[in-house]
Amino acid sequence: MGIIIKPIVTEKLTAITNKTPHRFGFRVSPTANKLEIKQAVESMYNVVVEDVNTMKFSGKLKSRYTKSGMISGRQGAYKKAIVTLKAGETIDFFSNI
Repeated sequence: MGIIIKPIVTEKLTAITNKTPHRFGFRVSPTANKLEIKQAVESMYNVVVEDVNTMKFSGKLKSRYTKSGMISGRQGAYKKAIVTLKAGETIDFFSNI
């Protein structure tokens, strides 16, 4: 399993990217540290990374009602990284679609 799992493209992160066009979000491996994330982004996208901020999210409890009763479970925990690039550099996630 790699360091970077997938880029995060949500309304909230798109608003952050529109406000500051050199910040991008990635879902990363829970065991990855900031240096490993920086090296992975630089090698994958050929950009210069200035700063990496990480956040850990614990899994939420989810439940739903069915015919057989209530089913409850837990969503998986994950780690998110917000990467700040050098001014003037950008990442185009949709270039190969």
